[in-house]
Order: sequence, then structure tokens, then C-alpha cells
Amino acid sequence: QVSLAQSGGGLVQAGASLRLSCAASGHTSLSVTMGWFRQAPGKGREFVAAILGRENTYYADSLKGRFTIARDSAENTVYLQMNDLTPDDTATYYCAAGPKTFRARYSSSYNFWGQGTQVTVSS
Repeated sequence: QVSLAQSGGGLVQAGASLRLSCAASGHTSLSVTMGWFRQAPGKGREFVAAILGRENTYYADSLKGRFTIARDSAENTVYLQMNDLTPDDTATYYCAAGPKTFRARYSSSYNFWGQGTQVTVSS
């Protein structure tokens, strides 16, 4: 089992930055791939970014350049740095962990999920 504890998020104005954190505990060998997804009200869960190992990163095309995913292996923590936020980024953000996969953009590739954290961007 892997437990994921998320932190960060909150209410910010458009143009601001936020950093989300996701700390993994338990059998962290099961969390080779870690990803971020988000879900806005009335919409489905959307892939944001993922990291495989320490350096192989994947991003949603629409977010590449504004969002950065990074991993601190020593701390078993993954970060999502979000810059130049817009109201369209308002959503609940979920951290996820799973085994090595080449389908990191798909939520079905992940076995463990964090509790979610709210990000609200005002105009």
C-alpha cells in the first residue's frame, strides 16, 4: 500500500503561482510513476503531469510551459509548480501513484490516489 498526503493549494488571483506537494509513504517502490490530475466542477478528471522515476516527465499539451513536475526521491515527494494561473485552472487537484507505465496520461494506470486539494483562481 501507498499513502499519499497532499498539501498546497488555496485561493489565488490570476497570474499567481502555487506549488502543490504530494508525499508518499508506505511501499514507495509501488510509486515509480507519480502523476497529477485535476477535476473541475461538472467535468471529468483531466491529466495534468506525470513523472516516471526521477526525470521522465509528461505534461498535458495545454499546460506545458506553465506547470512543472519534479520529484524529490529522498523525501518521496512530488511537486507540481503552477505558474501564471488562470481561472480555467480552478479545480480539485489529485496526486496519484502507480507502477512503471508508458500510459502515464491515463488515470487507470495509477493504483493510489491522494485526497485532493482545491485550487481556486479568481479573475
